[in-house]
Amino acid sequence: MAAVFAERQLFTGNDFTPVPLPFGEYDNCDFTGCNFTGADLSEYIFNECRFTGCNLSMAKLVKTAMRVCVFKDCKMLGLHFDACNPIGLDVNFDHCIMHHCSFYKTKIKLA
Repeated sequence: MAAVFAERQLFTGNDFTPVPLPFGEYDNCDFTGCNFTGADLSEYIFNECRFTGCNLSMAKLVKTAMRVCVFKDCKMLGLHFDACNPIGLDVNFDHCIMHHCSFYKTKIKLA
């Protein structure tokens, strides 16, 4: 299956639990009010993406690239950021619920 490349797309209110987000690279995309609960986002690439009011609880982030991603008002329970691709890892959190997340030995820029 070929990977998709999405650029400057807006995803609003999508529920990615029954039908997953297509595998691929997302560049400068906005995800608003989306449900990623338990989604397998392994090896996806997110460049300069914004997640607002999304639920990413228990999503799998194995080798997921998150480069300059912003999370605002998101529910993010049990995420293992330590499993993300460390190259270019740059995430920012604003008013997110982040219980039981792991950042073990992860280098993150602090604002």
